[in-house]
Amino acid sequence: MANHVPASFLTRANALFRKNLTYQKRNIWSNVRLIVIPFYLCVLLVGIQVLFDTQVNNSADNRCGCRCIEKNGDGKCETKSCGLEYSSLTQASFCAFPNPPPLLPLLQIPRPETRSVVDPVRGSCRRTGSCPVTILVTGNNHSLGASMSLTNLLHGTTSEADYTNYLDPGLHSDLPIFQIRPRCMPSTNLSFLFRQTPLTFHKEVRCLQGLSLWRNSSVEVNDEIFKGYLQGNPKKITNEVAAAYDFLNTDKKNFNVSIWYNSSYKGEFKIQDRRVNYVRVPRSVNLVSNAYLRFLRGPGTKMLFDFVKEMPKQESILRVDIASVIGPVFLTWVIVLLFPVILNSLVYEKQERLRIIMKMHGLGDGPYWIVTYAYFLVISTLYIICLIIFGSAIGLKIFRFNDYSIQFVFYFLCINLQISLAFLVSSVFAKVKTASVVAYLYVFGSGLLGGSLFQFLLEGLSFPRRWIFVMELYPGFSLYRGLYEFSVYALKRNLNGSDGMKWKHFSHSAMDEVFYIIIVEWFLTLIAAYYMDRVSSSAKDPFLFLKKAFKKSTSPQRHSLQRKGPAVSIEMEKLDVAQESEKVKQLMLESSTSHAIVCDDLKKVYPGRDGNPPKMAVRGLSLAVPSGECFGMLGPNGAGKTSFINMMTGLVKPTSGTAFVQSLDICQDMDRVYTSMGVCPQHDLLWETLTGREHLLFYGRLKNLKGSDLHHAVEESLKSVNLFRGGVADKPAGKYSGGMKRRLSVAISLIGSPKMVYMDEPSTGLDPASRRSLWTAIKSAKKHTAIILTTHSMEEAEFLCDRLGIFVDGRLQCIGNPKELKGRYGGSYVFTMTTSSEHEKDVELLVQDVSQNAKKIYHIAGTQKFEIPKAEVRISQVFQAVEKAKGKFKVFAWGLADTTLEDVFIKVARTCQTSNILS
Repeated sequence: MANHVPASFLTRANALFRKNLTYQKRNIWSNVRLIVIPFYLCVLLVGIQVLFDTQVNNSADNRCGCRCIEKNGDGKCETKSCGLEYSSLTQASFCAFPNPPPLLPLLQIPRPETRSVVDPVRGSCRRTGSCPVTILVTGNNHSLGASMSLTNLLHGTTSEADYTNYLDPGLHSDLPIFQIRPRCMPSTNLSFLFRQTPLTFHKEVRCLQGLSLWRNSSVEVNDEIFKGYLQGNPKKITNEVAAAYDFLNTDKKNFNVSIWYNSSYKGEFKIQDRRVNYVRVPRSVNLVSNAYLRFLRGPGTKMLFDFVKEMPKQESILRVDIASVIGPVFLTWVIVLLFPVILNSLVYEKQERLRIIMKMHGLGDGPYWIVTYAYFLVISTLYIICLIIFGSAIGLKIFRFNDYSIQFVFYFLCINLQISLAFLVSSVFAKVKTASVVAYLYVFGSGLLGGSLFQFLLEGLSFPRRWIFVMELYPGFSLYRGLYEFSVYALKRNLNGSDGMKWKHFSHSAMDEVFYIIIVEWFLTLIAAYYMDRVSSSAKDPFLFLKKAFKKSTSPQRHSLQRKGPAVSIEMEKLDVAQESEKVKQLMLESSTSHAIVCDDLKKVYPGRDGNPPKMAVRGLSLAVPSGECFGMLGPNGAGKTSFINMMTGLVKPTSGTAFVQSLDICQDMDRVYTSMGVCPQHDLLWETLTGREHLLFYGRLKNLKGSDLHHAVEESLKSVNLFRGGVADKPAGKYSGGMKRRLSVAISLIGSPKMVYMDEPSTGLDPASRRSLWTAIKSAKKHTAIILTTHSMEEAEFLCDRLGIFVDGRLQCIGNPKELKGRYGGSYVFTMTTSSEHEKDVELLVQDVSQNAKKIYHIAGTQKFEIPKAEVRISQVFQAVEKAKGKFKVFAWGLADTTLEDVFIKVARTCQTSNILS
């Protein structure tokens, strides 16, 4: 027994939940493979880490150097000693330095081939390497500049500074050390003893002339330095100076100086460690300080500068966590990988029209959104939990070193934003392939742009912070920023043992900004997605609310249609069509009616495209269908039948006019109409993995069938369409033949005894036996249901339909039951005779003798057909004439038939199409 009370919100949500649960059981391994993807990706990260450890972290160059002291019998080392004395320059930084050695402070001086040459004639000094070292001086006090003399305590080197002074390349390289003096003496060898190591470095010390030159202003100094700056090309002649000083307003009471130093000699570590720029600066500061002391106290005053020293440190080994380094890019790909899965699922339902067929059977937007969103959220949450568990279990520090609660909240917010974004984007696409391409571009583009562009701008101090905030409005960058913060804190803990990301760091890091952006975007995207979904499902203009704000509102009238301007032409309607229009007008004036469907001057015009004029698909249709009647719509292809069905089922909106279903306006109350409607579309809209029984259970629940009533209705529906025997009902619909799918679609449209049913060519592709049983099921179902049926089978129309309407060129041409139409448009017999070709004229004369108004309608290869008006002839006359003709010539075959419905259809269609062409 059918329950005619519309299903509640929870009932419809429960129906969709059960259907989705059953669907996922059929696709359980697809979900399992999706959820374990993080495991494979984490294993890949571990593999990269192992490879990096083997080639980089555990390599000899990334630890303090060692030497074997004692070997065993098989040649393996039993005892080894590690320390600075066994280390190369690369290894030295990893050694322990409990008491670092003192190092000679050196001034960075230009290479011989690039030094400044005061006298161009003496430019040959570049070839001999004897060019002096130039120091430029300026300021307000010329006498102070004159005190800038060079003493014999100044030492310099042309060796580039390294990122550490444990072993200064200036001392440990083969290059000599220079002693800078006003006048040079012969070269000497000096030996430097390091206090904490047994090493003694014997270095060749050469004398190098130094010039202190006065310039009138800092502009001159700056210009001279700029023109002589090293360009990186050794063959290019430059004029580099060792240093320059601007004493500004320095006097005996005020010491104010600016120092120019050469930052081009800073080795290959210039990006990784900014301290390299200042390794040689202390000697420049000492030089200018001594000059000031001599200015204050006299030539004999000087400040001793014996050595420089590094901070003590323990032995260290390079341990780079590759997962933390590449984690932001890699994990961005891992998490955003869910986006194509969600988007493809949503677009697939749209492409296969599964969403709209569910909506037509009563599934509202609210239950659909809640259940579908909850399903994607559960899958995404399981995916993220597995990612965190797998990553932590196999030792990825980006997971283990950061607080799990912060990680979970961050990822949870990200997947919610991602689901909302997928809902929003799905309204744009109609094809799964297009959506998939765009989604994967978004996936890989987010990671690559994050790693190559966003991180570069994030770490660059010159890029405005407000533009970082703007970039984070892009969901891929906000996700990347959060992962970047996790990686930074994980790296810090890995290097120096500090805390990873904790809640106490929330406001000090950028995570608070990221959280706020994601939360706001989540809600805004969800609202926009819901709005776009409602707009796209109702075929409205998405910016209609803006247009209404600038237009004066007009109050709609339900029972009258506004027509502007005088009619250009008035077409006389057929009497039966005119009577139907009058009937509709009377029904529109009544407050309630027993008619299930009432269409009032319904019109649909499709806008012109590509230079073509607008297409009028339905031209003012007025129709009333009472409950218990099956109304058949006949018409040639392109007549407007499908457009009419699409308007009645809510797929498209009428251009003008309206229709009422159970007194509900299809333009205003379509959601309520869906609760009592059944649809059998022209093409079967089924889930390939669900069985026939599961389809009917789902749609039965949407019709508010429960318990035993539901199962009884499902059993009866399966039996009525011959899908009950042989276990067919429990086979997946994807394994059904075309005829079986068609029967299942009819059963779906009729389950729950809906108030009205629309069937678009329901028996297409069925064999005669199945067609006959299907007709019986439809005929028994129409007792309390109004059915509108389109078909090209005249036999089907005559068997099922109480009334028929022939639709041509968007207009209803005639209406009535089959007998009335045949009597009205078929008042003639069809006489057929087949003879040899030479007797065709004799046949025409025979028919003219029987009826003067007979009309030939068919002629091919000796076979001719004629229409003979019933009023002018009796059947006995025809028989007598045929017998008389047989005596004159040979008759191969002949026949006399009454007009069929097919003849009526062809006659009306041809007449109307001819009149349209002539007009």
